[in-house]
Amino acid sequence: MERGRECTVTLYIANTGTGPVYFCSYSALHWMRCCALSDKERVTPDNPLCLSPGQRYEVQASFHSQYVGCFPATLAFEFKTSLVSKAFHIVRDLEAMCSSSLAVDLAPVSPYRPQAAIKRVVMACTIVEGEPPESHVVQRLEMVLPLGDYKCPQPVRILPRFLQDGGHFSEELQCMKDLLESPLSFQNYAKRFQLLLHLEEIQMEVDIKKYDMHNAPMVRDAANKRLLALDVPGVAENRPSVLKGDHLLVSMVGDGEPLTKYKGYVHRVELESVKLGFSKKMMDGFIDKMKFNVEFTINRFPLKLQHRAVLLAVQNRLEEVLFPSGCRAENGSPPSLRLFDRKLEKNPEQYGAVQCIVMGASKPAPYLVFGPPGTGKTVTVVEAIKQVHKENPSARILACAPSNSAADLLCERTLQNGGVDAHHIYRLYASSRDPREVPASLMSCCNWDLAQDCFVFPSKESLMEYKILVTTVVTAGRLVSGGLPTSHFSHIFIDEAGHAVEPECIIGLSGLLCAETGQLVLAGDPQQLGPILRSPLAIQHGLGLSLLERLMKHNRLYKKDEETQQFDRRFVTKLLRNYRSHPAILKIPNELFYEGELQVYADEILRNSYCSWEHLPKKGFPLIFHGVSGKDEREGNSPSFFNLSEIDVLVDYLKKLLLESQGKKGIARLSPRDIGIIAPYRKQVQKIQKAIKSVDKELSVLNDINELKVGSVEEFQGQERKVILVSAVRSTANYVKLDHQFSIGFLRNEKVLIVFPIRLSYCSEMTGYSGFDYTAEEGEEEVIDRLAALKIKEEEVETEESVVQQQLHPEWRNEQ
Repeated sequence: MERGRECTVTLYIANTGTGPVYFCSYSALHWMRCCALSDKERVTPDNPLCLSPGQRYEVQASFHSQYVGCFPATLAFEFKTSLVSKAFHIVRDLEAMCSSSLAVDLAPVSPYRPQAAIKRVVMACTIVEGEPPESHVVQRLEMVLPLGDYKCPQPVRILPRFLQDGGHFSEELQCMKDLLESPLSFQNYAKRFQLLLHLEEIQMEVDIKKYDMHNAPMVRDAANKRLLALDVPGVAENRPSVLKGDHLLVSMVGDGEPLTKYKGYVHRVELESVKLGFSKKMMDGFIDKMKFNVEFTINRFPLKLQHRAVLLAVQNRLEEVLFPSGCRAENGSPPSLRLFDRKLEKNPEQYGAVQCIVMGASKPAPYLVFGPPGTGKTVTVVEAIKQVHKENPSARILACAPSNSAADLLCERTLQNGGVDAHHIYRLYASSRDPREVPASLMSCCNWDLAQDCFVFPSKESLMEYKILVTTVVTAGRLVSGGLPTSHFSHIFIDEAGHAVEPECIIGLSGLLCAETGQLVLAGDPQQLGPILRSPLAIQHGLGLSLLERLMKHNRLYKKDEETQQFDRRFVTKLLRNYRSHPAILKIPNELFYEGELQVYADEILRNSYCSWEHLPKKGFPLIFHGVSGKDEREGNSPSFFNLSEIDVLVDYLKKLLLESQGKKGIARLSPRDIGIIAPYRKQVQKIQKAIKSVDKELSVLNDINELKVGSVEEFQGQERKVILVSAVRSTANYVKLDHQFSIGFLRNEKVLIVFPIRLSYCSEMTGYSGFDYTAEEGEEEVIDRLAALKIKEEEVETEESVVQQQLHPEWRNEQ
């Protein structure tokens, strides 16, 4: 139905039996104010209606709502076979959807049908090699230090079961158990982390099997006939995780033993599909829509890099970097610096951090820069890079971050506002990087090879000519393999260091940093989103702790002095001045995570520029929590959720921000590039993008609408916009247990609150709440009470979650 208009439907109560039935009453177990029921005879227990066989009776349901959303009601109909017999009930769910034409256009393309998991059967097989994406690419950076295989030993594979079941341990298993339970030290550093990495790999292997596909059709790729396209629902959300260069195994349906499996290498990853390169033998016999059984495999390359890293850390004697005990000597007076970003000179913490980094005050210990979002960590790191580059012409700098988006941001900001000439800086991308996602400003200073149409690693000699190299912490391992000497880089900076596990963080530095001469700088916030891991055992025993967080928690150099409650400025700077947020936005994370230490230094004019917006529920309070009674939906085989009612509301806010409010007195003008939209599910991101670009004609006429960024929480980490819209997507609790069990949701991650600094009760107290009036709604307890009053047991009512669980593979149900 349309918002604000009434809709009436007829419910039919029909007697399809052979004898009369008395219709006694109907009542709502869960009520909604937008629905009203009526019937002609006004049936009640005192005024029952006799329905003869074949007779039916009408009840009218009228709906009216001023809110967009999904409004469910649970109705119980009471009947008796005679006036003196025991009553029985029929329960039915009623649902009204109040939406717009936009929601209709974005509706599910097909009903959701979860992909049934299949059990892998181990049998003799022949594997036919496929065609890798870079098979004809000439890489100029030769492999000087090849990677070992670092396969998981068989005793480690049985360790998780022994740890879970208890009982008698063999001597070898007991040694591993003792290693896990002992404190981390430089003496057990490599062995302990290698064991944790093996445990993580074991869990990754278990998890990836859940995504195997049965009877999956493939077709030739329309753009490249040498590739085959396979639909993989969920691939955009890393379920399963598939990158360019990975491989999977397929076998033809109906093949007997010995089985032939064809290895297909991933050439491209699309929103819901992957493009695969197979052998000539496979391609010669292929016909479109042939069906295959598909096995996904984990990418062991990052794991192997981490294994090598922890071994190199010990081999290269980095104890004073990873377990620092102090600095070598006093470095004299801090240098007087003229900063490229003059605003930093007014901030003693940021200015002091840059001074300490330039003078190498902490060496050989790492220098830490940490603080909440918006306090200028990346700005400080960028200024320090520029100052080191200016003050020390012989300096060679490696700047890293765990993600490509964070590394791109680091590189872009280093290029801005002077200090570094473009020919001195080089952005190094892995071959798996999608060139379409590379910022246009970086294409001219990166390793994209137009002739080979891919990213190519330059020679060692070429790379060593640059003053500043920017890459991810994983791709830095390619420099180690390429043989760059440990004495080459004078400084290694790692931004967003709290987002990487320690073995990942040290992939580059363990083979490229000289403990005697080099300087390591770590910047980040241990309270923000941390590393993503699969193994509960590995998490329990410390793999989830980043190097940044470990040093802050367990090393005395980075703790506050007990008397002064101050940090030693030679080793660490804590940034507490927030420069980009209104106090109302900071209040919740400040209280929950930062002990109330955050201070607001954002420009008063900027932070108040939208506080007079006419659509704010409370003027001066720039937060809106808009309640939407939406519906969790999925489509096809994709496990990703979307919520059309939220998109309706979100697009309405976009119109108000970009069209209606422009030029009004007291409101700063907004362009699409000033707005960011965050959604935790890739399908919601996709639907929002479609709504903005294709469906809503009013917004699509804006010339720069493509600059409005829509992405996940991780894609926005470290970035800022003047206005952020968050679509939380989930409206019901039906799948929360499932999310937690299989780690496929974000709802249990408390660190997401750092990115989503909004709390319903807080917005209600500040009268910043808008939308559906949730306070008048009845909850689950009221429904159960009414079921009990009608003597209907809760377990007799089939819920959507129970239906979903029945559809899951038996192994999954057993785990539940």
